[in-house]
Amino acid sequence: MAGTSLLALLDDIAAVLDDISVMTKMAAKKTSGVLGDDLALNAQQVTGVRAEREIPVVWAVAKGSFINKLILVPLALLISAFIPWAVTPLLMIGGAYLCFEGAEKLMHKYLHAPQEHSEKKEQEATMSPEEIASFEKNKIKGAIRTDFVLSAEIIAITLGIVSSTTLINQLAILSIIAIVMTVGVYGIVAGIVKIDDLGFYLQKKTSKFLSKLGKSLIYATPYLMKTLSVVGTAAMFMVGGGILTHGITFIYQWIEEIALAALLTPAIGSIMHLIIPSIANLIFGLIFGIVLVLLITLIKQIKSRLTT
Repeated sequence: MAGTSLLALLDDIAAVLDDISVMTKMAAKKTSGVLGDDLALNAQQVTGVRAEREIPVVWAVAKGSFINKLILVPLALLISAFIPWAVTPLLMIGGAYLCFEGAEKLMHKYLHAPQEHSEKKEQEATMSPEEIASFEKNKIKGAIRTDFVLSAEIIAITLGIVSSTTLINQLAILSIIAIVMTVGVYGIVAGIVKIDDLGFYLQKKTSKFLSKLGKSLIYATPYLMKTLSVVGTAAMFMVGGGILTHGITFIYQWIEEIALAALLTPAIGSIMHLIIPSIANLIFGLIFGIVLVLLITLIKQIKSRLTT
């Protein structure tokens, strides 16, 4: 009798683990798009720091990302259980922030006088150790804030997949996704920011192939970082715009209708169907972000005039 009960228990445990494995794979597939954006954004966010401080900065942001997810996983479960209607509005606030951040970055040079830019460059070139530490701290804070929004979307997508299972399974799957995504993203980011160091190391090798490979890596690194900066900014609009359009039903339906209509296009219909939603989200996010930046700038100017 005891043996039968033990076998039944083991069978139940195996079934639970199997369910967790299947749902984790589904969640990983669903969140892979956000993972790509997360990678580009975070690689862009940690650029600009001194070479010897790149890994410590990435590690600091990774620790912040773990804390974000430590907050988000139980919070998501509580919101889903008691106030599920709040998930979409909260995500939309995060999406609006991403659009604002992306637009502010694009418009920064237009919103500030050229003299301010030249003064800022001079200050950066002559920064004291305390100022460098403060610069790094601000970089880390900005990257962690951005990570919070992207992590929230990953958790929300995962929660949508596992909402029908038990609370224990939900917690297990959300935790696995949170850990795997964080380790994966910041492991790759750490590799990206040290590509130039790898190039210098290979360049010193006696092997002609390795030496040429090292030179190629050194040559390509600035272009890679510039590309990641552009892709990271575009990802802000794409992710932020995507969150906003999903929350505004009629816009989401309109984009879906256009994407479905594109399927009828000869030869490239299937490709158009895939890329149209992303392009539409990017454009919507860009426009929304620019409007938000202009509105906030106008409010600041009005406040400044009222106080003087």
